[in-house]
Amino acid sequence: MTQPPAGLDDLDYARFAWGRFRHLLSWMTVVAAICASAVIVAMAHIQGPLHLVTMAAVIGGVGGSVMLAGLLMGLVFLSSGSGHDEDVERID
Repeated sequence: MTQPPAGLDDLDYARFAWGRFRHLLSWMTVVAAICASAVIVAMAHIQGPLHLVTMAAVIGGVGGSVMLAGLLMGLVFLSSGSGHDEDVERID
């Protein structure tokens, strides 16, 4: 007897889960932009006018770190919510 597909093997659920993941990443992009902008404004207030290279480094460092954290946490939620963590423990 065949069991119905579980987790991301179910196409409807996979579409829902990946949509939720993309939605999370879109919000994390907004948060990363706000954080990077706030750091640039604070640095410009403290140090005066900033060079373009400095602003690019802040965007890459701060924005990239926030995006990486959001990406990894999103993947953890995707893996846990889709049943992949339980599939690893199941022995066929």
